[in-house]
Amino acid sequence: MQTLKHYSIFALLLLILSCNVSPEPINYGSDGCQFCKMTIVDKIHAAEIVTKKGKVYKFDATECMINFLKDFDTSEIQLYLSNNYTTPEALIDATKATFLISKNIPSPMGAFLSAFKSENDAKNVQADKGGELYSWETLLAKLKD
Repeated sequence: MQTLKHYSIFALLLLILSCNVSPEPINYGSDGCQFCKMTIVDKIHAAEIVTKKGKVYKFDATECMINFLKDFDTSEIQLYLSNNYTTPEALIDATKATFLISKNIPSPMGAFLSAFKSENDAKNVQADKGGELYSWETLLAKLKD
């Protein structure tokens, strides 16, 4: 009986550890975009989704991540992540980010969309590059169509 108890505890630990819900590093130049299938090379505009079960989907741009959502059960998503414009390769919580659409900052799929961890950083770049600022919710509404 004691052995069975140990196996049960081991199985439970294995189950918990196998469902790791965390981002994965993007392998620039080799990982492909889940939506458009292009190779991810831009270290400023990449994005990632992590499901509640720990499955990771990688994208070459935030606009690809948003387009991917149209045919995906969003109730399964735990994390929405976008690269921070001011710190290339650093993934930030997209739901808390400030986004800038500026014709002076090209992104891989032509939406001219960049994510910023702080609203201040976004406003500073906007002052230099122009464009419009969006929250996650207002961005989703704008790109819905």
